[in-house]
Parts: sequence; C-alpha cells; structure tokens
Amino acid sequence: MASFEGLDATNWSEIGPYYQEFLNREIDSAENLEEWLLELGRFDAYVGETGSMLYVNMTCDTENEEIKQAYLDFVENVEPELAKMGDSLNRKLAESPYASQLDSEEYNVLLRDTRMDLALFKEENIPLGTELTKLGQRYNEICGAMTVEFDGEERTMQQMGKFLQVNERDVRESAYRTVGERRFQNADEIDNLYEKMIALRQQVAENSGYENYRDYIFDAKHRFDYSPADCEAFHDAVEAICVPLMRDVDDERRENLGLDTLRMWDLGHDVHGREPLKPFTEVEEMVAGTSRMFHRLSPELGDFFDSLRDGTSLDLDSRKGKAPGGYQLQRDHSRKPFIFMNATGLQRDLETMVHEAGHAFHSIYADDLPLVDYRSAPLEFCEVASMSMELLTHDFLDEFYTKEDAQRAVREHLEGIVSILAWIATIDAFQHWIYTNPEHSRTERHEKWLELGERFGSILDWSGFEDWRRVGWQKQLHLFSYPFYYIEYGIAQLGALQMWLQYTENPEKALTNYATAMRLGGSRPLPNLFEAGGMSFDLGRSTVEELVDAVRDKLSKLPA
Repeated sequence: MASFEGLDATNWSEIGPYYQEFLNREIDSAENLEEWLLELGRFDAYVGETGSMLYVNMTCDTENEEIKQAYLDFVENVEPELAKMGDSLNRKLAESPYASQLDSEEYNVLLRDTRMDLALFKEENIPLGTELTKLGQRYNEICGAMTVEFDGEERTMQQMGKFLQVNERDVRESAYRTVGERRFQNADEIDNLYEKMIALRQQVAENSGYENYRDYIFDAKHRFDYSPADCEAFHDAVEAICVPLMRDVDDERRENLGLDTLRMWDLGHDVHGREPLKPFTEVEEMVAGTSRMFHRLSPELGDFFDSLRDGTSLDLDSRKGKAPGGYQLQRDHSRKPFIFMNATGLQRDLETMVHEAGHAFHSIYADDLPLVDYRSAPLEFCEVASMSMELLTHDFLDEFYTKEDAQRAVREHLEGIVSILAWIATIDAFQHWIYTNPEHSRTERHEKWLELGERFGSILDWSGFEDWRRVGWQKQLHLFSYPFYYIEYGIAQLGALQMWLQYTENPEKALTNYATAMRLGGSRPLPNLFEAGGMSFDLGRSTVEELVDAVRDKLSKLPA
C-alpha cells in the first residue's frame, strides 16, 4: 500500500480508494489477516485523527462559522461513507475463514465486538446518526452562547461557578438566580431538541430490530458484561447506602449554617466562613502545580504529564464561545493526547485537570498496543484511569494549599463522590425511563425528573423554583451528545475507590496494578481489566457498602 501521509482525510474522494484497496485485498492466511488488520488500523488512525481535530477545533471556538462548517462537512460527507465502508470491512474480517485461526485471547474482544457491530448495522441509520450529531452540535451552540452580566462583567456559565462559593449568601443567591434565569430562557428550545433526539434514537433502535433504544444501546456499546438489571441494582444500592450519607452531610451543613432549610445556593461555600478554595489564578499555575503533584506520586506519571506541555495538547481556559465541559481525546495517528477544559480558578478545575490527565496516562500506557482498536478501553474502565488520579493525588495537594486547605479539598472531594454517585444513579435511571417509554409527554418527562429527585436528591428546599427544577436535567451534556454514557462513571468510581484503598495500604503495589491494567487498553473483557488492576467488577450492594463505609470513615477523621 502506498503511503497515505499528506492525504486530505476530509475528502472522501481521496481516502475512499485506499479503503477500497483494503476491501479488495486478497487474504490467504491468518498471518495476512493480522497484517491487514494492523495496516488498516494505522490508516483508520490517520483518518480518525483528522475528524477528531475538526471536533476539537469546533469545541474550542463554537462561534467560528468556518470551523463549524468544516466539522459539519466531515460529519455529513465523510462519516456516512466511513460508516458504510466500516461495515463492509467488518464483514470481510468476520467472514474470513482465517479469523478463527487468530490468537483467541488477543483477538477475542475485537471479533466479539465486530460481530455485534455487523448485527446492528443498518444503512438507513447512517443519516439518522448524522442528524443526531448535528442536533448535538446545536445543543453545544446553545450552551456555548449562554453568558450573563454579573458584577459588572459578561461571564460564561462556567465562570459564574465561583460566585456560588463566596461567603455572602445574597451574592450566592443572586448568582444562582442569574444563571437559572439565563438557562431557563432556552428551556423550551432544549426540550424540543431532546424530543427530536428521542424520536430519532427510537427509530435507530427499531431499524435494528429492537423494541427500544435502551436495549439497542446496551448492545451497541458492547455491554456484554453487565445488563440493565445490574444498573437497576446499582440504583438501588446508591439509594440505600449513598443517599442517606449524602443527606446526613447536607443536614450537618444546614445545622452548621443555622438555617431552617438548605437552599440551592447553600451548597458551594465553606460552612465556617472561610474563603473559597482557590488553588490557582492563572492556568499555567495549575499546570505547573499539577506537574509537581504527579512527579511526587510517580516519576513516570510526572513525565507523562510533562509531555503534554508541548503547546498543542492543552486548551484549558474558559472563554466566550468555547463549548462547555472537559474531555481528553487521543490523537491516534500522532499518538498524542489532547485535553480540553474550562478552568476558572476553582478547586473543581484542579480536579478536572487531574481527571483528564488520568485519561491521558491511560492513552499513553496503551499506546504501544499494535491494534488501534485496543488503544481505547471500555468507558467503564477509562474512567477508572481518571478517577483514580483524583484520589491518589490527595496526599500532594500541598502543592496548591496549606495543610488545612488541603484537608478541606479532600473532604469536599469525598463528599462530592457520595453526591455524584447519587447524581449518576439519577441520570442513568432517567435515561432508562426515557428510552423504555419513548412516547412520553413533556409533562411526564418533567414529572419523572422530579420523582427521581425525591428518590436520589438532597434535602434542598426548592420552593419557588419548581419550574427550574423540572428542567434541571438539561444541563447534563451526556443526555444530548452521549446517550447512556453515565453509568460508566458510577462503575468506574467503584473501581477508583478500590484503587484508592489499595494505595492507602501499599502505594507501590497500587501504582504497579494501575499501570498493568492501563497497558491492556481495551484488549480484554471488562471484568479482566478490573482484575488486572486488583479490583473486583461488581455493581451490587455489598461492594457499594464497603466502599462508602470507607469514605464515611475517612470523612470522620477529617476536620469539618
């Protein structure tokens, strides 16, 4: 095959013939099939990185029409062709008489996933996928354009977060109301958008022979190792174990603040009137301090992090027109991670930096795997890589804080884990209901959200804000662009807590287990990846109880 370097991968007429050559190539042995897979993977990495960088450029500047159009052109003109060609290439692999001669351990996951993709593929779903991507882009545009005037300046939603941490209750309430009013301006438009997405996803499922999108997406996401029933068991465990601890923590906060009821603007500040945690002012401060933390945790991880400080791998500040949220993306051809976030100087920004760095470490560890498909793990395990780093850097927060403030940060993080588990259960249960009841009305959707709030929510007093509460789900990006991508955080948090407990007992062994598991990428089934890291893969009550008890114990030893 001729070199593909320099090809314009945004132009199907240039890359299509290369894919056609792969499709037409004669394969007469298992060795040839393996060589074909590896070579195809290298070409996929080249094309995939082109598409990834168009997405990166768009999220970094949602207001640039030229950049947005370049991304949409790829989505509309190249991705559909890639999907059709991908199905043909998958079929060539699955139907090859030599596939059964490939190493059963090394190729089991690839062949299992490929056969499922073949079973699900329907060409009529390609334009539906394109339309869903465009609707997701519209959601990003709506959220990216949300700014408010506050304290004499125009501010993004992310930048408003710091005002919910100040000690002056009237400022916090004003900030909450200002943000809520701005979000509510787009509530109907976002509801309309979501309803279009639900209908399209239901059609995708029906086209593939499924009764509902929930059952379809479990297979599409290759969830061979757990079921909807396991997710429901997780919901029940969180309700029984996490929610009571979360409500105890919140009630203690209410008492410390001397309040009759806790309001939505009473959760983010320090109960003793101390100033909000401010780990850094400038983004480069955050980067430098994070580097020092990782070098202290592990020289290897410190070097990994420093490799990202090359001028092309980080976009970290918050600015107008930038898409919300944060992510890590692996550029498979150049083999360099990219981290995107919206830092404004808060403790949560530092946590995001460490979290996304964990994803980058995973990418770097798995980079030597010859099959490009295996360089990405299941999302349930990808998040173990990142969430573990949040916990394992607790001992090194003195790079940003005094001892007292470092303990505050640890307490806030552990309390946050308990509440995020409850939020994960809420979002996941919401999606299970949404997609197994696709004909529901808007009113029914809003009422279901309120019902789940009563099941998994805090002790907050929402009186006067009921309309805002009904649409609180609208701020969750995953519901729009990454449906059913949320339970992974819960599964991974259970893994990360296990890694944390390992580290408290034997740091060296824990870091060795971490590296061993991450080097496997996605080359093994999910339970095996957990096992390689010394963790058990279990979503049930006994595991949740053991880990939440450990969090409760740690909290009892930290100053309030």
